[in-house]
Amino acid sequence: MDLQTLRRLYEFNAWADRRTLESCAVLTSEQFTQDLKSSFHSVHDTLVHIFGAEWVWLERWQGRSPTGLPWAANFTDYDSVSARWNEVLRDLQQFIEGLTQADLNGPLEVRTFAGGIYKQPLWEMMQHVVNHGSYHRGQIATMLRQVGAQPPTEDLILFYRESNAAASAT
Repeated sequence: MDLQTLRRLYEFNAWADRRTLESCAVLTSEQFTQDLKSSFHSVHDTLVHIFGAEWVWLERWQGRSPTGLPWAANFTDYDSVSARWNEVLRDLQQFIEGLTQADLNGPLEVRTFAGGIYKQPLWEMMQHVVNHGSYHRGQIATMLRQVGAQPPTEDLILFYRESNAAASAT
């Protein structure tokens, strides 16, 4: 994967993450934490899982080995989830800005929570993170419908159309 394509993919990921966060801002605290019998029970827990995974992978790419995902209980409400997620998105952007094509292609060794060690090209891991986020943002869309809220549209083609229109307007 070339660096320009990866950067564009992460622009999409941040765009979709922010749209998801914004769509959850209207929820009551009861809706936000309601057990909806999903993979991570609630909107709250699923949001924490998404940004937590992004944080874990970023830590790994920077040579650190976290021992687990952030605890959902450490983020008590929408504001705390949103604030932390925006920090992770900022840190991801800074990391991506510093990458070279050689960084993307070169193998990187990471350690899993269970202690396994894997070595593969960085771009494969980075592509996985975007795919993982898309999967769980889809779960959030379903959860929002379950509580009577409107999920955002996060199609990749919409991102391209919006960002291309914005670039043409300048």
